[in-house]
Amino acid sequence: MAKTNFQYEKRQRELEKKKKAEEKARKKAEAKARGEPEEQSEGDAPEDAPEEQAQQ
Repeated sequence: MAKTNFQYEKRQRELEKKKKAEEKARKKAEAKARGEPEEQSEGDAPEDAPEEQAQQ
């Protein structure tokens, strides 16, 4: 039975992460160049958001 090459698998995961990060940075730069507001992910919500919703 062949051994699993963990170093290869780890390297592939690292390359995929790097690729995604570069894609995200490219999209962010394009949006900034067009003057569009940056998109916020769900985890990046402003701290004031829950208070604003509670007041309404």
